[in-house]
Amino acid sequence: MQIWKQLLLLCLIVGTAYGGYYGYQTYLVSAPEAAAEAQAERPVTVEIALAEERTLQQTIEAVGTTRALQSIDIVPEADGRLTSLRITPGTRVEQGDVLARLDDTIQRADLSEAEAVLVEQRQTVERTRQLRQTAAVSQATEEEAVARLAEAEAEVERARRRLEDRTITAPFGGVVGLTNYDVGARVIEGQVLTRLDDLSEVEVEFSLPETVFSQVRPGQTLIARSAAFADRVFEGTLDVVDSRIDPVGRAFRTRGRIPNTDGTLASGMFLALTLVLSESAHVTVPEEALIFQAAETYVFVVTDGKANRRIVTSGQRKDGQVAILSGLEAGEEVIIRGLQRVRDGSVVKVLGADADATAKTDLAKPESAT
Repeated sequence: MQIWKQLLLLCLIVGTAYGGYYGYQTYLVSAPEAAAEAQAERPVTVEIALAEERTLQQTIEAVGTTRALQSIDIVPEADGRLTSLRITPGTRVEQGDVLARLDDTIQRADLSEAEAVLVEQRQTVERTRQLRQTAAVSQATEEEAVARLAEAEAEVERARRRLEDRTITAPFGGVVGLTNYDVGARVIEGQVLTRLDDLSEVEVEFSLPETVFSQVRPGQTLIARSAAFADRVFEGTLDVVDSRIDPVGRAFRTRGRIPNTDGTLASGMFLALTLVLSESAHVTVPEEALIFQAAETYVFVVTDGKANRRIVTSGQRKDGQVAILSGLEAGEEVIIRGLQRVRDGSVVKVLGADADATAKTDLAKPESAT
């Protein structure tokens, strides 16, 4: 009986050990592995974006103030009383248009007198030359008469110029500004009547840091925005680059030109400027697609329903897009949402793909006959 009891006890111990091992394998090892496998096979819902080829600009920001292409003060060149004033603020005048006239009664009389003296001196010279042919007068007398004629001609020119100074004209086409004078007012030489601005183009001067001096050159595109016209963008070109750098501020001056054919921009306006230093075409992806790990930068590319890890080299960033210098081709699909659960080789389900496929299928179906 003792032997049978020992054998029975031994069988119970072996059975218990086997049961424990079987339970361990079934519940503690196999179940998590099966769950992990099931989890691995379960698709991860993601959103994607296409890698697109775009032209990216390298730019620098600045601020500047406009000024007219040509701008002068309209001033009289003589003292006098205004008899005519044709200055309407804000209107355009052409070159040679009369802006104002001064009383010219005395100047016209002076010109008439000078012209009469000139006629007399011409007659005197003519008579003297006739007499000289008969030796009735000396050569010195003839020479003196010729000198008097030259003086009379010069006096006519002076009188004519003094008369012209009584009329103030526009030296070039432009827009006239405000005036503080009325007809009948007395003005003096050099007193500012108004301003004349040529606004067919405006110049804008601004400063840039020394660090971009080698990248700036005339002809580059200049984009300007004004708070007064928030819905408009003005485009011009860089015209002049200064040859010196300020040793204190470490900046250099530049000057651009902006076409202004409709006269929208006025002189003295504040502009926010963007200077385009360079343009280049690159494959770009949204910034959300990039994953940084240690010294590597990578994205997940969707191929045949699976996520493939792809190491890339990133470059310039602009408006939420990143240039990809290597590792990616235009047209490939990269994951931008749901990256937390994605691993290399994960099965993915693209959000919205089912709806797109259904829509394409419906469009491909032939219409039933009615």
